Amino acid sequence: MFFKSNSRCVLVAYLLLCLQVSFAQDRKLADSLKVIYEEGNITGVDKLELLRNLSFNTANDIEESLNYSKELITLATESGNFNYLYRGFSQRGQAYQRAGNLTMALESFIKGSEAASKLEDKSFEGGAYLTIADVYSKIGNAVNAENYYSKSIDILRKTEDSLTLASALLNAGDEAFKNEHFEKALGYFEESGLLFKQVNYPIGTAYNLGNVGMVYAEQGKDALAEQHINEALVLLEELEDYYPISVYLTYMSDIYLRRKDFLKALNYAQRSLDLATQYKLKEQISDANLTLSKLYESNGNQVASLKHYKQHIAYRDSIINLENVQQIADLRTDFEVSQKQIEVDLLEQKRKTQRIVTFATAIALFFIGILAILWYRRYLFIRKTKKIIEEERDRSDRLLLNILPEETANELKLNGKVKAKKHEAVTVLFTDFKGFTSYSENLSPETLVETVDFYFSKFDTIIEKHGLEKIKTIGDAYMCAGGLNVSEDNHAHKMILAAKEITAFVEETKNNIAINDLTFDIRIGINSGPVVAGVVGSKKFAYDIWGDTVNVASRMEAMSEPGKINVSQGTYELIKDTWTCEYRGEIDVKNRGKLKMYFVG
Repeated sequence: MFFKSNSRCVLVAYLLLCLQVSFAQDRKLADSLKVIYEEGNITGVDKLELLRNLSFNTANDIEESLNYSKELITLATESGNFNYLYRGFSQRGQAYQRAGNLTMALESFIKGSEAASKLEDKSFEGGAYLTIADVYSKIGNAVNAENYYSKSIDILRKTEDSLTLASALLNAGDEAFKNEHFEKALGYFEESGLLFKQVNYPIGTAYNLGNVGMVYAEQGKDALAEQHINEALVLLEELEDYYPISVYLTYMSDIYLRRKDFLKALNYAQRSLDLATQYKLKEQISDANLTLSKLYESNGNQVASLKHYKQHIAYRDSIINLENVQQIADLRTDFEVSQKQIEVDLLEQKRKTQRIVTFATAIALFFIGILAILWYRRYLFIRKTKKIIEEERDRSDRLLLNILPEETANELKLNGKVKAKKHEAVTVLFTDFKGFTSYSENLSPETLVETVDFYFSKFDTIIEKHGLEKIKTIGDAYMCAGGLNVSEDNHAHKMILAAKEITAFVEETKNNIAINDLTFDIRIGINSGPVVAGVVGSKKFAYDIWGDTVNVASRMEAMSEPGKINVSQGTYELIKDTWTCEYRGEIDVKNRGKLKMYFVG
């Protein structure tokens, strides 16, 4: 990779460099190119170029990108075209890297470097060595990473490819920073910073400034650290690259916490949380809350510390149910141990039987009786063990179904992994309690948890009743979806029924005098359209959905009114023949422009 991420040392990914330097991945372009590909009229170099473009523009579909890159490698090998052979291996390596298969990614990049070494343009070879170095850096092999960074930089200095050279210097500096070779890192960053300015690449300049600032911070040069990181923040805000801004702010907070400058540390951490919350950066919201919790704890404010720690836990646990996953892992281990023990016991019994037959001929009837008893006891033991195993397996399956949809859970058990899947027609619902944040500040932790559990438990029952799928909760927000199962075709109507029932329950709760202190007004937003669904991670996994449909559903909730069900144009088209809807007009939505909205009557 030309740029990479490293915990608090945030760098741009190679993919981002490709987006800025060459051209953006374009799904529509990919679809039009696939039509040309399927016609089968393209041959020679034109077909090689077509496959390269298809592999690049289908990058979001890893399997599809891999297939095109592999065909490109085959055809380039047959025709002896080292230019496209290098590109094929490069595309394949990037696809494997996105899939998390670093072993296959490294193998592809190495083969790509062999092809690049046979080309006249040495910038290809320098870029190939850079991708190899980045993989070694990611897996923690500092020796090999530094070796290939040096090779890449030596070659790129002899070319006119200043941007790739700047990227190599930046990543080499990052590797030196990780290994606490601070002066060496500053040398790399100084040279890369000059090159980024020469080629007018502002995002590279921003990350370069931020990394220099962090080196100064580790050296105790606080003034220089603040100067460089603040310059980076200004550029990143202009470029609207908000995730690294939030990370840099948290990093600065940690530094000032170590230096016992509470006010500065608090200011940076709060800015990080505000920004992460504004742009819904869940991981950074969790990190910022954890930093604020540590800050308040160090200052003796246990109430504020606990509040932020609970927010940290809530965002962390919205991604994964730790307890259920651990139980599933334990059950699988117990099952395998039980199976192995049965095999060992049966083998030992077989040996005993053979010894009895060999050495006890004279008292055969006696030993046959003994053997019969032993086999009967073994039979009882095996039957009991199988029953325990089946019960544990059923328990494991139930726990897994609490985390994942049934179809996804079955795929995970069968293959050990889950492929991301695109659903063309899904309805997504968001709910949110009006004024919950200010209300929750006055509650004890126990009362807060009881209040949220009271509502969300009922929501879970309603969602399950209508055959819908709960996705997750984030604080007082609740998200679910319909249409994720293949056989579903009336998901929009089911979602409206569920939304009506949720609204009625919340209204009924408000009229219940016994629990009147725990009541809220609720906003509901619904949108229908395509989403991508899948499981994140291989450990502590979580099922989630992504796409513009989800973002618009969230906007529908935000633009709704208390006690109302606000639906988008897409959902309205699916339900208009069944439900009476009130047209609200085209309403301006932040970052979306004007969207048509309807209240369901």
